[in-house]
Amino acid sequence: MNVLIAGGGQVGALIARRLIREGNAVTIVDPSPDRCAELDAQFDARIVTGNAARVLVLREAGIASAEMVIAVTDHDEVNLLCCQIAQVESKARIKVLRLRTHEVHQWHDVLARSGVHVDLIIHPETELAESIMRVIRLPGVSDVHEFAGGAVQLIGMSLDAGNPVIGRTLERLSADGPPADSLIAMIFRGPQVIIPRGSAILQEGDRVHVLTSRQSAPASLRFMGLPTPAPLRRVFILGGGQLSIHVAQLLEKQDVRVKLFERDRARAERVAEILSGTTVINADGTDQSTLEEEGAGEVQAFLALTKDDENNIIASMLARRLGVDKVVALINRLNYLSMVQRLGINTTVSPRLAAVDRILQYVRRGRVLSVTTFRDEEAEAIELLAGPESRYVGKPLSDAGFPRDAVVGALVRPTGEVIVPRGSTVVRAGDRLIVFALERVVPTLEAAFLAPAGKGR
Repeated sequence: MNVLIAGGGQVGALIARRLIREGNAVTIVDPSPDRCAELDAQFDARIVTGNAARVLVLREAGIASAEMVIAVTDHDEVNLLCCQIAQVESKARIKVLRLRTHEVHQWHDVLARSGVHVDLIIHPETELAESIMRVIRLPGVSDVHEFAGGAVQLIGMSLDAGNPVIGRTLERLSADGPPADSLIAMIFRGPQVIIPRGSAILQEGDRVHVLTSRQSAPASLRFMGLPTPAPLRRVFILGGGQLSIHVAQLLEKQDVRVKLFERDRARAERVAEILSGTTVINADGTDQSTLEEEGAGEVQAFLALTKDDENNIIASMLARRLGVDKVVALINRLNYLSMVQRLGINTTVSPRLAAVDRILQYVRRGRVLSVTTFRDEEAEAIELLAGPESRYVGKPLSDAGFPRDAVVGALVRPTGEVIVPRGSTVVRAGDRLIVFALERVVPTLEAAFLAPAGKGR
């Protein structure tokens, strides 16, 4: 497939790497000559230097023959114009657009009324707000991902000192009677990512991801030694950007008392006009004395959501030191993610990974229903649909020949039944399989799973 990507930043580069790996012909357009030189050295792709909002630049990039256009520059105006030009100049079957503006819903309507067809509009702030709201009430839980329309949840958690599961093997835990539809699917141990087997021993400091049905999620958390969530009463938010405002509005609707810290006075005044139920404080939220004076040690959650990664990290570490159980840090630089987790910051959110995950379900093969990326592309959770032509249909999983660094965590029947499979479980046409894999085996996994019956492994 011929794919044109407008924007060669981290999001564009991550998507390009996946597409090239799967044999697609990729062209990347970026205005920076220096960045284009870096991309040219990294990828087997055509690199065009120029503004993706210009017709002549897109024509030079081959817009006429593009079958997919992905507009993910850092500028909304460029992304919008790129899709508008693609509507006229190409026969692209799929167009994907990233927008950062708070007017994203209005742009949905404008594009529809103007006849510009866009298959997917990504608004990272909305994705991140939803991620934060899923975990904010759960102490010890770092992230919650949903599959099969929410029927299956993947819950990340840290194993702190004193947790009763520390020192046990997965086989021993299984014998202790966990919920039948739950499974430890991944372990992050320092820089190491582990797709565990029964002999794996849980260690203090591990970040584990437990797969469970929605109904069994509370029981799974109790089994893993996490405390029962207390009512959410008070939350501090650092930063007065779009994401902070959106989250504050959601918390206001739930009668949670919110304090928001913004160091820019003009911005703080503007935010105060928008948020009628939130106390907006014009102060530096990375200052320990300020946080102590405002009572940070008594809040249930602290959200560091500024545009500056370093400030978010510093503020989050201060909040942890002051005794806040739930700390969330917004991290833009992907290479910071693993380091931040090792510093004890239990939840991170990334606008770039949020955008990549949403885009991948469109740019991967048709039976890949969703993709969730962990840390710096080190592991993935892939939701696959078993078609009648798949060579896995009608076979028990023990005979399927999955790569060693991949495991089927859950299987969802078309009836909605959630099964944590065993080796004897037989895959049926129409089943959704949620597979966990290290990044290096994903191409092999997808190629094997999607290959028709009778083809090679």
